[in-house]
Amino acid sequence: MGPARPKLSLAALVLAGTAAFALAGHFAATRFIHDQQARQLDELTGVVLRRAEFAVDFAAASLDDLAGRGLASCDPASLQAVRLHVYQRSAVKDVRIVNPDGSVICSAYSETLEFDKGWVDRADMLGSHDTRLLLFRVEQFGGDALGVLRDIGDKKALVAILGINASLFDIMPAELRAHGEVLLALKNGARLGEFKLDADKPLSHPVDFEKSSQRYPLRTVIRIDRTVLSHWSSELYWPAMAVALALGALFGLLLSRSRRMEGPVADLDRALERGEFRPYFQPIFDLKTGQIRGCEILARWLREDGSIVPPMNFIPLAESSGRIEAMTWQILGRALADLQSLLRADKEFKLSLNVVPKHLLGADFVETLRSTVAAAKVSARQIVVEVTERDELDLARAAAVVGELRSYGFRVAIDDVGVGHSGLSRLKELGANTIKIDKFFVDTITVDASTTTIVEMLVALARDFHMTVIAEGVESQDQVRALISCGVEEGQGYLVAPPLPFAKFNELMALRRAAIAAVAPAGNAALVA
Repeated sequence: MGPARPKLSLAALVLAGTAAFALAGHFAATRFIHDQQARQLDELTGVVLRRAEFAVDFAAASLDDLAGRGLASCDPASLQAVRLHVYQRSAVKDVRIVNPDGSVICSAYSETLEFDKGWVDRADMLGSHDTRLLLFRVEQFGGDALGVLRDIGDKKALVAILGINASLFDIMPAELRAHGEVLLALKNGARLGEFKLDADKPLSHPVDFEKSSQRYPLRTVIRIDRTVLSHWSSELYWPAMAVALALGALFGLLLSRSRRMEGPVADLDRALERGEFRPYFQPIFDLKTGQIRGCEILARWLREDGSIVPPMNFIPLAESSGRIEAMTWQILGRALADLQSLLRADKEFKLSLNVVPKHLLGADFVETLRSTVAAAKVSARQIVVEVTERDELDLARAAAVVGELRSYGFRVAIDDVGVGHSGLSRLKELGANTIKIDKFFVDTITVDASTTTIVEMLVALARDFHMTVIAEGVESQDQVRALISCGVEEGQGYLVAPPLPFAKFNELMALRRAAIAAVAPAGNAALVA
């Protein structure tokens, strides 16, 4: 029996170790799933809040437009012009002219006054980041509306009445739609709208996810039955358990963590020295004609062995380690060399490059960009600097840099609009030429009516701000038709081509030129080529 004891002890240790790792894995998996759920619901709450902010942005821009045209008047001609304005903007249901105390003088559609249960005094309206803009609930029969008041001088004000469409709040995953509700309210507690499949069925154990706007007195809440969360995303449990066990087995490797952290950064430095970062080119095209109007350059890492490293595997590290600036200049220089003949032959062709906010605000950014473009003998007006809106942006400093860029002829685009940190009313202050609608909206524009409303608002606001609009991630003709109907003119995405190395991009351009030349009249062949 003696030799069996070591084996039993070893088995006991193995079982004990396995049990310990299983227990740790359980807690880790449970925590991981909980955090994943909280993050997703927090993001969805943010989506509802951004949609509400877009609606207010839209109303404020509409009121500014009317005031700028001198239409804050009750004379018949002015009211007729206001009615046309409302007709062209489906999100706005009515525009009213009110006294300084908030009482109504006249309305574009006077019959809508019959649907009001009451009208609040100015003292009951809530202020916003813009001190001339007040928000309040308009109680109506059959559902409430949102009033947005803009002061016009000291003697009167304009009010836009926004209908609250419940479809704007229908964002819940299928598994949660019957077990939750989405609320939009003012910060004084007044409810503006909600989405709930069964309004008469209370939630048994509700848990709230809440966000408040920094610009407007708006608050959004997603309320979920806690019991259904125990089953939602539960498929992540066992993979998370496996990850926890693997991490335990590899614990010893954590001792060399600092050394391993140096490795990837050193790899980036070597790749920069060897010039391994290359531009890939994705076309930007006219949605109606398919004509390629320009391209965006995207970084790819081509190793010496011929393998390609995807951007997500090195861009975050390049940003955090400060290598992103050198990488940006490297791919821009190569892209300008590749496209020099095309850019010089077609003065309307645009080349876009992504710049992170930290790089944009860095020392000598404008001068380095000017010298790089000048060395390639390319016009500054053909270069578009894309600044992502996903990161926080020091608006005052950025506006100064953008103003300097535009003074030299460069164009500026704001990327990822709709999912970032700034509202469109603040983006106007930045002074950009173009906004790029995030792929998030393009993916759902053919299946979600609320997305169509949001894109229409983005396009209308862009027009008011004298900006052009590009849609990202276009993959189907159905999306093209939907975007065109919303007023979007240009797009970018796999429908035409993924990001391509220069040789393949050049082939694509040659094929497009040949196709245009084949159908164009002989006298215009030189022009379209």
